[in-house]
Amino acid sequence: MKKYEAWSEILKALANPIRLFIIEELQKGEKSVSDFNELLHIDISTISRHLSILKNTGVIDSEKKGTKVIYRLKIPCVVNFLTCVQSVLKEKIEEQQKLI
Repeated sequence: MKKYEAWSEILKALANPIRLFIIEELQKGEKSVSDFNELLHIDISTISRHLSILKNTGVIDSEKKGTKVIYRLKIPCVVNFLTCVQSVLKEKIEEQQKLI
């Protein structure tokens, strides 16, 4: 049961639109909090909280470069999971279109 509890914590961290956006952006390359602020136009404290949740679950990592903290995907295969989710959505839409 501990394995499933650990999986659940990671899935909970992923179950947020902003954090999914962060993961997708980090797939493209490293970014700082200010980079995300320019993309999302939300408070830096909110962005930092989301980054912290992803970092605590081990999905992303950070490194201090000068005065900035740079974030990157620690486990890039998480994007494979998101691709799988996209496939499920596509299949669901196709099934619904057949009903119309």
